[in-house]
Amino acid sequence: MSKTTGTRVLRSSDEFGNVTLTLNRPEVHNAFDPEMVRELTVALESIRDDGDVRAVVIAGAGKSFCAGADIGHMRASAKFTPAQNRKNAAESARMFHLLYTLDKPTIAAVHGAVRGGGCGIVSACDIAIAARTATFRLSEVKIGIIPSMISPYVIAAIGQRHARRYMLSGEEFDCAEAWRIGLVHELVEEEHLIPCVGEMLGQLYSSGPKAMQAVKQMIPLSAHSLIGPDIVRKTAEGIAEIRATPEAQEGLGAFLEKRKPKWTEAPKAKAAAKKSAKKR
Repeated sequence: MSKTTGTRVLRSSDEFGNVTLTLNRPEVHNAFDPEMVRELTVALESIRDDGDVRAVVIAGAGKSFCAGADIGHMRASAKFTPAQNRKNAAESARMFHLLYTLDKPTIAAVHGAVRGGGCGIVSACDIAIAARTATFRLSEVKIGIIPSMISPYVIAAIGQRHARRYMLSGEEFDCAEAWRIGLVHELVEEEHLIPCVGEMLGQLYSSGPKAMQAVKQMIPLSAHSLIGPDIVRKTAEGIAEIRATPEAQEGLGAFLEKRKPKWTEAPKAKAAAKKSAKKR
């Protein structure tokens, strides 16, 4: 099933609840303008509120994944009032935060040029799979600006040391370097990118949906906490709470009974089972 959220972000979904959001300004290498930011924000909000969505893929139309901010818009923003500039920046910042905090697993399917905010999108996703032909650049300083809004996500992905080099130099680096510094998880030939993303979606589909949501909450909590009594208590509470849930009981039961858990059943099979139960 496919549908369009707008002209700049295309949404498609499969029968397993996986949604693909495709950045769709190929004529400018999918550079962000305010309308694309709004469309992506609306799409992410819709996904956040949709219990049937299991995972999200972010992709780019055409030759590039994303060239970052639209230079024409950035230049025009020089004429904005301070209040207009802050509002515009806040909208983009909220979009990145929505992606980073989305309660569904996210995958960046990366190819071609990835610049500035494109690196932010990659960093804000949980998993990044890149074609070997992809190139990356945190190029903001080359035009006299800074990668401010994306910095929390990029630094979380590659660390302060690598961020200092690439944010200060603005130099281009290839996919092998992106993998070495932790910006992407896996490198594949471009023709294998979509199949590889499909394989990862299969791995995610076999994981408990509620458990993945809890993991996404647990990671930043643990990463930003000192190892001490407070985090020890919170993590103990976390496992105590979740292993009593129906999903955990189903998963443990499936393991002991040597069967697949019910959340891995195809949606059509689930629908048929529900229909059969209603007839009884």
